[in-house]
Amino acid sequence: MGSATGSPPSPELAAALHRLRSTLARLKAELELAQADGTALPVQRLLGDLDDALVLLRTVEREALGLVTVLVVDDDLRLAELTARGLRRLGFEAEPAAAFQEPRPGEVVVFDLSLYAVLDKHARSALRSTRPIVVTGATDPGSRALATTLDASDYLVKPIELEDLVAAISRRMAEG
Repeated sequence: MGSATGSPPSPELAAALHRLRSTLARLKAELELAQADGTALPVQRLLGDLDDALVLLRTVEREALGLVTVLVVDDDLRLAELTARGLRRLGFEAEPAAAFQEPRPGEVVVFDLSLYAVLDKHARSALRSTRPIVVTGATDPGSRALATTLDASDYLVKPIELEDLVAAISRRMAEG
């Protein structure tokens, strides 16, 4: 990250900022063109540009501000929502999910081990690459072994305390 002394931003930050500016300029041009021509707005394309801009903004925030994004995957969506809400109160960007989805770059995944059985081979590989924080109600050796095969960065037994989860997220982020 750049500093007040004028050092250049990291290559990742510079690239994300450039792509964000380009995406926003394209969006503005589309709006201006539609206004000047009196034509209908290309809504789907504009929505796509907005989605792209928000993804790029998240990248910029992560690089410049150290923003941590967390995907909380639990078979109990209500529990995932409560956990995500608690993390958001503590400054994390957190989203709940009842099923595993392809994580965004740099996203920390908190994964309920009970969902592992329903994942296909591709999803299992994607999950393993995230080095998830595993949460589970199971304490048996088989569950711990499964977490090890996932290359889990942490293994937390439910019910989990938010402070313990935050500590696990901090450890995971320190690993890179």
